[in-house]
Amino acid sequence: MKVDIKTGDGTAVAVLAGEIDHHNAKDIRSQLDRYIISVQPSELVIDFRNVSFMDSSGIGLIMGRYKLMRECGGTLVVCNPQPYIKRVFKLSGIERLVRIAGDK
Repeated sequence: MKVDIKTGDGTAVAVLAGEIDHHNAKDIRSQLDRYIISVQPSELVIDFRNVSFMDSSGIGLIMGRYKLMRECGGTLVVCNPQPYIKRVFKLSGIERLVRIAGDK
């Protein structure tokens, strides 16, 4: 899984590409956590535009980053999920904690 992170004006945008499953979720978490802790962005946007598959590991990925961003005084936004991923977010209740956005 490729994670490309860019920062501007206190907002970090992490663009994910590929699949999020139990095989690579740990690596994604590590990359994002290191970045959040070192840079301390006020907002982290995780862009799902290029995510082709996600299992329940993706829910854990979002929940953990939500918690870390709150601990660091920031917010988390998820943008551009595929329709089926957006449905998974809705069914899991993530949309009550994290803003799900279109193009960002």
